[in-house]
Amino acid sequence: MAARAIGTSSISFGLVTIPVKLFATSKSGARVSFNWIDRKTGVRVRQQYFNPDNNEVVPRDDMVKGYQFAKNQFVILEPDELKVLEQPKTDAIEIAEFVPAEQVERVYFDRAYYLGPDRGGARAYRLLAAALEQTGRVAVARFATRGKQYLVMVRPYRDGLMLEQLRYKTEVRSWEEVPVEEGEINPAELDLAVQMIEQKTADEFQPDDYRDEVRERQLELIQQKIEGEQITVAPSAEPQAQIIDLMAALKASIAGEGGAGGEGGGADEGTGAKPARRAATG
Repeated sequence: MAARAIGTSSISFGLVTIPVKLFATSKSGARVSFNWIDRKTGVRVRQQYFNPDNNEVVPRDDMVKGYQFAKNQFVILEPDELKVLEQPKTDAIEIAEFVPAEQVERVYFDRAYYLGPDRGGARAYRLLAAALEQTGRVAVARFATRGKQYLVMVRPYRDGLMLEQLRYKTEVRSWEEVPVEEGEINPAELDLAVQMIEQKTADEFQPDDYRDEVRERQLELIQQKIEGEQITVAPSAEPQAQIIDLMAALKASIAGEGGAGGEGGGADEGTGAKPARRAATG
């Protein structure tokens, strides 16, 4: 079944305009979600807002939006005023510049959408995808929709294009804020760590090798509950003693994967992953 577009837009670069459709990259309903239910009646409950000063429920018509400019101090914004604050809707993806793909750090990535050509845009769409692929560049653009302006990146993907919504610089926490203690790297430990990585290296990432075991277990237990069975808590395994010695931990990891002169390791039990495919050696 063909995917259903969630919106339409157009890519503008130079005097070229490419009509495109946006498609979600994720599947709705893929994760297990729960609702709050009234235990006595079995009816799904609804959320209400209340005033904490008098504990009274505030009707929807009496609610307005406000901006907190100081602690517990708000400026009220009426619907007409909110419209003035919104970015005018254009739904156009306006390319500002092209940059090498590796120059956009992954910390700026927010979410992704597939882009497909809309009516009459297939030729220009494929031309842009091929040009980006050949130059190794991506397009950095502005995308105004739903009252907001987004920073986005258009990049080649397989035989088409993908739109990556980016975070603005002000939305990204600086790495310098992360406390990282000094630590000496032991050459022997480094050699073991590299050996462990090479031992578990595959030629390429295969998403089919992994599955969401938590979701599968949840759905299985829920089905048991639907069929009238009782869900019981399974006894948890006793926590194993932690190996504090880093060298010992690395050696034990390699031995467990069939290293140190042993046979190749099999699939890890309970991980939902197949054995790693070794990279080809020269």
